[in-house]
Amino acid sequence: MNKKVLVVDDEQSIVTLLQYNLQQAGFDVITAADGEAGMNLAKEEQPDIMVLDLMLPKMDGIEVCKQLRQERMMTPILMLTAKDDEFDKVLGLELGADDYMTKPFSPREVVARVKAILRRTQTLQESEAVEREVGDKMVVAELTVFPERYEAYFRDTQLELTPKEFELLVYLARHKGRVLTRDQLLSAVWNYDFAGDTRIVDVHISHLREKIEVDTKKPIYIKTIRGLGYKLEEPKRDE
Repeated sequence: MNKKVLVVDDEQSIVTLLQYNLQQAGFDVITAADGEAGMNLAKEEQPDIMVLDLMLPKMDGIEVCKQLRQERMMTPILMLTAKDDEFDKVLGLELGADDYMTKPFSPREVVARVKAILRRTQTLQESEAVEREVGDKMVVAELTVFPERYEAYFRDTQLELTPKEFELLVYLARHKGRVLTRDQLLSAVWNYDFAGDTRIVDVHISHLREKIEVDTKKPIYIKTIRGLGYKLEEPKRDE
């Protein structure tokens, strides 16, 4: 069965271009021309991934993303923006988008990004033998991650994570105690060359900290290693 892509954009020329290229790549494509219609289709059709424009009539892409995540719909989202504005990009990522692209773009690159996101998501959901795992779970103090079940718990409460946040947490847990550079995390988790745009990593690390740290200003699980990157470790007893 072909993967289903929902394209939400109010520019018909872009919709036509993306629809053609995605269909040529073997995807089933459904489309919407405004945010409200896009959100409704996302709920009704349960697509495998969304390509979502930032600036939309009736409801913008950021609000669509926000509401879907609030309703616990974890469909991967590739956000499109006509603005070369870091604030918009970061805000979209903070609200649960998995990736973003700035217009104008190559339709082939969009297809490549869609495939990369789906590949990473599928890999996480599939049963995968990992030497560092203990049985089917990884435990770091009060944090427990079940890669095969696509679940994570902190103090016995299930965490609500976006697909990309979950991928990042799994990678950190599998490399517990090791310092991982931002470039390493970009390559391993995003599986794409972001040309040094490490702010993506920082945004997702910040989100994870909000969900597993008692005090995000003094994190005890995900430590920042100045000049290098991040490390997930067992909290010390006096922390």
